[in-house]
Order: sequence, then C-alpha cells, then structure tokens
Amino acid sequence: MGLAGCAPEALIGPLALRTRRIRLGSGGIMLPHYSPFKVAETFSLLAALAPDRIDLGLGRAPGTDGRTSYALQRDRSRQMAVNDFPQQLAELLAYLGDGLPEDHPFAPLKHSLPSGGGQVIPWMLGSSTDSAGWAAEVGMPYCIADFINSDGVPQAELYRRNFRPSRWLEKPYLMVATWAIAAETRQRAEDHATPARMMFAHLLQNKLIPVPSVETALAWAEGKPVFSRNRRTVLGTGAEVKEELEQVARLYGADELMLVNIMPDHAARVRSYELVAEAWGLASLSEAA
Repeated sequence: MGLAGCAPEALIGPLALRTRRIRLGSGGIMLPHYSPFKVAETFSLLAALAPDRIDLGLGRAPGTDGRTSYALQRDRSRQMAVNDFPQQLAELLAYLGDGLPEDHPFAPLKHSLPSGGGQVIPWMLGSSTDSAGWAAEVGMPYCIADFINSDGVPQAELYRRNFRPSRWLEKPYLMVATWAIAAETRQRAEDHATPARMMFAHLLQNKLIPVPSVETALAWAEGKPVFSRNRRTVLGTGAEVKEELEQVARLYGADELMLVNIMPDHAARVRSYELVAEAWGLASLSEAA
C-alpha cells in the first residue's frame, strides 16, 4: 500500500468539491521543489473552487530522501537549493498578497492569477527554529510537526516571542500536528501503530517500503524494542487519546491540534478519528464536512 497524499495540491480539489465547510490545507508543499508562481497559480485556483477554505502549508525541507528529491528536480545539473527559501517564500507571499514591486519583472504576473476565491491562508510547517523564525517574521500561522520532533516547545516560544503582525494574522496562531491513533482498546491502537513503526525503522536504513499490513508489521516487530526516535505517539481509547492530546495542547499553548497517522486499514483509520471526535463531543465526520 502506497501513500495517497504525495501530491496534496491534486487531492485538495476533489475534496473541496465533496465538502462544504471544512478548511482544506496542504501538508505540505515543499517549496524548494516548486516555482513560487506555479504554487500561487494552483492555490488561487483551488481558492476559486472553495472560497475562504484553502490553507497553503509550506515547508523548506525536501520532505523525502535524497534520491526522491533528485527525481523531483527539473534541472538535475545542480543540487536542490534550500538556502534561497526566504526569497522563494517572499515571492510566493507577494503573489498571494499585494504583489511584487512595480519594477520587478514578475510584477504583472499577479493579474493572471484566478481571483474572487477569497484569501488563501499560507501556513509555515516545520519543527526547527528556522521555520519558527520565518513564520514569526512574516506573520504566518505556524504548524509544529510534533510527530517528527516532540521537543518543539522552544520553537513555539520563539514563534510567539518574535511574531510580527501581517495581512495574514494580527497575533500568533499555533497548530501542533501530533501522532495519534484511537481504537476500542489500547492494545488494538498499539497494533494499528505498528505498520508506521516498521516503515520508519526501514526509513532510517534508507529503505523506502510500502505501508505494510498490520499482520506483516506485527510479525516484523516481534521481539524488537519499541521504536521512538524522539517521536510522541498518542495511543489508546478515545477518552485516553483525548486526555493526552489535551496535555500536548497545554504543553505547547496550542490554538489547534492536527492528528496524524499512517494506517493501512482505512476503516480503522476513520474509526480512530470518530472515537476521538466522540470523546470531545464533536459532530460526526460527515456532518462536520
């Protein structure tokens, strides 16, 4: 089983047409792989399809291994440049905002973008002090990848301390994306977490494998120590997951939580979200959409 979300910009469109209320965002667009103008074109069009419901999640990291990064490059005569990310970000935000200076050669391009779709909200995604600093400097909402690095509180504090108001936000807004799986029993939740554990263990050995079944992963994990590598994993019943997520939110001072998981059983994945929603007393998933 492969990953369905390798091209979030392609997946958002169909989801926008099947929903009415929820916001839809990319997690994420790794900007070094893209032209800023192409990203602006794509998300302006998505905003026209779903006005005021589109969030543009941006990252600086390659988001994958070196081989895949190389395959994504149009110009393979040079290495992917990540040091020009601030310039890429500034250009993209100009297209989405007030435009580039009049004397800039790309200034007229803003007029070719789809309009009338409301504001695309850009988010900075990351787990480092660099991403926190960029989000604060340009006044973007910030999403910390706690599922990658669970020691992100210093980044959250840096973001809030250095935040500058902008056209996007008047005050800091922090989301924390954390790994969470709920099931009817804690043991079942732990079983559902094993495929991702197997994937990440192989990834550390530079081996990219499809998402294994629970049965395959449990056989692989037998006798192996629990893999963590500084990853927080929230597992349990809906009530147990809710309690621990509330602790995570308090730890970071989060305005919003995002739940992340990789599960080969789609029905079990949907049920995981339902159990957490029920524990919080939220509407059903279909009603919320």
